[in-house]
Amino acid sequence: MRIIGGQYRSRVLTEFAGENVRPTSDRAREALFNILSLKMYGARVLDLFAGSGALGIESLSRGAKEAVFNDFSKDSVAIVKKNLTTLKIAVNGENSKVMQNDYLACLDQIRGQFDVIFIDPPYRFDYGEKALKKIADKGLLSADGIAVYERDVPFAGEIAGLEKYDERKYGKTYLTFFKRG
Repeated sequence: MRIIGGQYRSRVLTEFAGENVRPTSDRAREALFNILSLKMYGARVLDLFAGSGALGIESLSRGAKEAVFNDFSKDSVAIVKKNLTTLKIAVNGENSKVMQNDYLACLDQIRGQFDVIFIDPPYRFDYGEKALKKIADKGLLSADGIAVYERDVPFAGEIAGLEKYDERKYGKTYLTFFKRG
């Protein structure tokens, strides 16, 4: 897996061996960041189910001022830290913060608002909808912030306080975009 654009373009990231973690494909990630390109510079980003940290690192590469990485897995957190260190981004420095929490505990603990929130949970669980509800309840999106929910089926339903305004399909991946409602 590599960084698609920006300051760290073409740099290779450490990723997981095996089938337990499903990273966002390069194609879907490139399309996602083309859509978000005007939002990235100076943005505060939350990568809620960080995995390898690719989405948050791609954000930093494209000019985000801060990325908060969270994952419940200690192995994921170790890979995020390794990837940040490889790119000479200070772990828990001015531009990055790495947390190891359950996603709901993370959302309860973090302070302030985010310009972009990536929600890419394991597909087999309904963590994404629960995360979106908590994000709306706590007002974690900035006034023109965007939450991006990645899953393997189209999003059906509503989230009080958020408005679904776009959905795109890339291969087997659906990216659903939400803003404050």
